[in-house]
Amino acid sequence: MHRRPTRTSTAALLSTAALLLATGACAPQDDAPAASAAATPASCTPDQLGTVKPGTFTVGTDKPAYGPWFADDEPSNGKGFESAVAYAVAGKLGYDRATVTWTVVPFTSAYAPGDKAFDVDINQVSITDARRSAVDFSSPYYSVTQTVVTTKGSPIDGVTTVAGLQGAKLAAQVGTTSYTAIQDQIRPTKTAAVYDTNDLAIQALKNGQVDGVVVDLPTGFYAVAAQLDDGVIVGQLPQGAGAADQFGMVLAQGSALTSCVSQAVDALRADGTLAGLEKTWLAGTDGAPQLS
Repeated sequence: MHRRPTRTSTAALLSTAALLLATGACAPQDDAPAASAAATPASCTPDQLGTVKPGTFTVGTDKPAYGPWFADDEPSNGKGFESAVAYAVAGKLGYDRATVTWTVVPFTSAYAPGDKAFDVDINQVSITDARRSAVDFSSPYYSVTQTVVTTKGSPIDGVTTVAGLQGAKLAAQVGTTSYTAIQDQIRPTKTAAVYDTNDLAIQALKNGQVDGVVVDLPTGFYAVAAQLDDGVIVGQLPQGAGAADQFGMVLAQGSALTSCVSQAVDALRADGTLAGLEKTWLAGTDGAPQLS
């Protein structure tokens, strides 16, 4: 995705949204993300895994659960990229759909210190060293690009460089690496606005309270195509120094499941399952302009 295409047309964006709905948060980077070290059970099978509820694989995510990561605000339906990944990981560990349960976990609570009411949490949580100090992460299941979204005619519509964003009023979801990207990569002269959810940030953009919102690329395409009447992808931010930004499943610190979950993610990458799920649920989210 190093070419700079012409601006995506409204029709193409609406087509992307239709595909996402029908078939179905980010910073200077740390050292290469990897699974956290933890005790490993003798066998990665339900009878050996010490899950929160014996015989059940409990998965956490936030509510609302947004597309294209989930569909219809219902994580248990298996639709959307992260829902599908969760069920694929569970399947690799020997859990069928009937033995997977979902629980609501606010975004920042997932990686906060303390006991967890889930076995894994999947909610676009970027792997960082700071978060690793409080929780474990699986191997990464998705590599992230941060993207700036705006509306037609805004002060940053047509901007092609990161420097061109420095005078803008930007917004992001609290606690995300999207917010860190604003602070450390863009370094705007105006204080960035922080919101509890991406939806609230997008609403602020609609209301003219901010000039743009920083989100991951698939969320950006979804917002432009399905949430904004006149949305525009300004462009993708360059990767910061260090390793790529990547999403990982969150586990309690020192969880005995960490190694097994990472093995499952690695197997899904090796056999092409993750690539296939990206093609199914995140199709049409490539080709955004690159900001220089």
